[in-house]
Amino acid sequence: FPVDKWAEDIIIAALERAHQQGESFTLISEELGLRKFGDGKKVVLVDPIDGSNNAKSGIPFFSTSLALLNDETLSTLAVGYVINLAMGDEFWAMRAQGAYKNGKRIRTAATQGITIVAYEASSPKADLPRIMPLLGEAKRTRCFGSTALDLSYLASGAISVFATATASRAFDYAAGMLILEEADGVITDLEGTSLDHIVAGLGRTVPLLASKNDATHVMALNILTSRQR
Repeated sequence: FPVDKWAEDIIIAALERAHQQGESFTLISEELGLRKFGDGKKVVLVDPIDGSNNAKSGIPFFSTSLALLNDETLSTLAVGYVINLAMGDEFWAMRAQGAYKNGKRIRTAATQGITIVAYEASSPKADLPRIMPLLGEAKRTRCFGSTALDLSYLASGAISVFATATASRAFDYAAGMLILEEADGVITDLEGTSLDHIVAGLGRTVPLLASKNDATHVMALNILTSRQR
């Protein structure tokens, strides 16, 4: 969509200025692909418009997502930034320094239990059966259309669990992952495996399960795994 290219052009212009000022990194972006700015180990992951179908359709739930890694794996996530372009909400986090929404510290809900579950299903016929047991246990479900924002609003306490059976790309969720973790949330794949080993790239990685806290995450995993047996 043209809006993706427009947003990416703005981001690249800012990154080019950073490079001219001495920064060295590899850019991985949904639209442009991979581009090196010098030989540094740092990686910048960019999703210019996460939720582009929403943007195209006039649905006010889409975002720009940026993440900085000190190396190629997600274990080195250092900074995450997500902005709701329709509403203006800004979320960001720095490793070991907490997560913030519009300048105020945020944390996930401390309560246990599965109330509102948000999900994504880019191929509903294939994806929904895999996560349907979890959706069936929810009091309410929501499909918003922007993984980065799903994770960010989960971090701020708005929802209990987020799940997607579609293998997601690192630039879709890396920024939201750090924001969530810095807000005391949990994110793994659908089997409960950590995402830290994943190498940032353009390819799809794993399906995601994210929860407001450890106890809720265990509940969600048990629901998903028990129904597979």
